[in-house]
Amino acid sequence: MPGTTARAGGVFFPIIKSLALSAGSKPGDPSARKLGSYLIQSQLQSAGNSSALFLTAAAQNLLCLKLAQELGVIITSPWVSLFKAASLPAIISLLVTPLILYKLYPPETKDTPDAPAMATKKLELLGPVTSNEWVMIGTMLLAVSLCVFGEALGITSVAAAMLALSILLLLGVLDWDDCLSEKSAWDTLAWFAILVGMAGQLTNLVIVPWMSDCVANVLKSSSLNRPAAFGVLQAAYFFIHYLFVSQTGHVGALYQAFLAMNLASGVPGVLAAFGLTYVTNLFGALTHYSSGQAAVYYGGKGEVKVNGDSSWA
Repeated sequence: MPGTTARAGGVFFPIIKSLALSAGSKPGDPSARKLGSYLIQSQLQSAGNSSALFLTAAAQNLLCLKLAQELGVIITSPWVSLFKAASLPAIISLLVTPLILYKLYPPETKDTPDAPAMATKKLELLGPVTSNEWVMIGTMLLAVSLCVFGEALGITSVAAAMLALSILLLLGVLDWDDCLSEKSAWDTLAWFAILVGMAGQLTNLVIVPWMSDCVANVLKSSSLNRPAAFGVLQAAYFFIHYLFVSQTGHVGALYQAFLAMNLASGVPGVLAAFGLTYVTNLFGALTHYSSGQAAVYYGGKGEVKVNGDSSWA
């Protein structure tokens, strides 16, 4: 699923809601700490790791690599390269994060024996997989496969996405009204077009190189070596997100500038580009307003309603 907010609101939040309510854990209530609070925090803090693991897991990943390309950092086989570089830390973090939160923010309910039976009952109510659902599964697998191997086949990620959409439209899984109703997707498309264009102009007008040279000179005058400069820039890029309410907006405003600063400090281009891309995913869990998925978990609003109450976050 190529969107952290879609995964949060469409998949994980409904599951968390069902599990929590079945355990008697209600939002906006002292019982929230029984289970719901832990599940919300665990999923929110873990989501950035899976987003950083796959190029197609979050919209900001594609924007990051596009902006890196604007500065001359070309990454061959981006899906495979990103996965290989992120796999070890991301998988370890996915395993360790729930355990750390279990110690720091433990649930009062330690066992949910009724969960498997409830899940089985819900699946029975859904009935068998429909033909449209099989088509959707096959189309998603095709799209992701083309994103992974598309470079070798001469197929771009844009062409893969258009092919998948065309298949769904032709087979009647979606109609054009469905596409028009996806306001968040059109919003993202508009932001991408504007932000990429603005970033390109900042580079053409020599503003980004000038800023990077200024920062690089400061780092050099501070006698920071390359690894230290890399660490300082990564940390600054991370904590500045407290001032932003969107990962994509943050990328559009600062990614290219920080990448240029890394390059001016002597940091290898691919390392700098991937490092900033991974951080972009991780700072989505900093606050309740730092990303779309954080807002879903914190407010329980949007596509998922929780009886008018606030969420467990």
